[in-house]
Amino acid sequence: MKNNQSSCDMMNLISVLQLKKISTLLLRNNDEAAIITNEKNIGYLCGFYHSEGVMLITKDEAYLLVDFRYFEAAEKFAVGCKVIQFNRLFETISELLKKHSIKNVYFEASDLSISVFEKYKKAMNEINIDCIINSKLDDIISELRIIKGNDEKAKILKAQQIAESAYIEVLNYLKPGVTERSIAVELEYLMKKKGAERVSFDLITITGKKTSLPHGVPSDDIVCEGDFFTMDFGAVYEGYHSDTTRTVAVKSANEEMQKIYNIVLNAQLTALDKIKSGVKCSEIDKTARDIIKSKGYGEFFGHSTGHGVGLDIHELPYVSARSETVLQAGMVITDEPGIYLPNKFGVRIEDMVYVTKDGCENFVTLPKELIIV
Repeated sequence: MKNNQSSCDMMNLISVLQLKKISTLLLRNNDEAAIITNEKNIGYLCGFYHSEGVMLITKDEAYLLVDFRYFEAAEKFAVGCKVIQFNRLFETISELLKKHSIKNVYFEASDLSISVFEKYKKAMNEINIDCIINSKLDDIISELRIIKGNDEKAKILKAQQIAESAYIEVLNYLKPGVTERSIAVELEYLMKKKGAERVSFDLITITGKKTSLPHGVPSDDIVCEGDFFTMDFGAVYEGYHSDTTRTVAVKSANEEMQKIYNIVLNAQLTALDKIKSGVKCSEIDKTARDIIKSKGYGEFFGHSTGHGVGLDIHELPYVSARSETVLQAGMVITDEPGIYLPNKFGVRIEDMVYVTKDGCENFVTLPKELIIV
């Protein structure tokens, strides 16, 4: 009981601090407010992820507005804000804005459709409040989310452990004659059985020539002896994602397959050694890309080397050639170079790591040397 209380107290403190940061960075005056509509951002700020409502933040107060279906749960789990049940959302928002004498309201540009924003705008115009929709609010929340605290780190690790356990088990099903789709179904089932809320994305379980497709879709194609099989998979635990890719050979691997695999492995390991606080994301990308390019396969590595992972499977920072982001301790990124030879095969190896001052902590414990199943 004491540990649970301490965890709740810490969550409450974190939420209050994050809400305070938004208030300080975005709201310059007492007559300004922010409306958060992105469900994951709402969950990040108050700890309640299953809401179809909105969050309203003013200089001195934060509110979570939900309808009858979510009110009891929100009161139980939401922290750092007042939970209000609404019957008519715009009426409730208008009442709160008038109560705080608000004149300007910020919105998340990346979340609202034009039609929904127009509804907000119409409601706000009726009470003489200006609506501001640009990237400012999105940028502030993204910068808050980019650094993961210990609680977030623990959830990502748990998601990874669930995914790895399922992956190791599903390798027993991988043999000539089974279909890509059957492996995807089994892997998803095992992850959910082991505690995942859901899978992080549509699983990539592809074989043979289709492994040259970075985001190939599983079908009824049959696994054959002598082919590569690529699995890009992840689990979600308490809202947080994991992301891993492994490429294995079925029964055997010819000389070319082994050669390409080892080039990718070298690029992945070298980039991994480069990761630490203070290094630009573009330098990580260049490290992996230069190795693949030096072996004559640069044109066959067309995606970025990695991306951030957290409440979204793809979030800041982006580990690409154009990224100016400097890594900081607490960021979570992937390291996933690949080589994709059209109509032949492809190889990708992906780890997910936690950036530290002197290097990184790898969430992934799976072996990376070529496995022949």
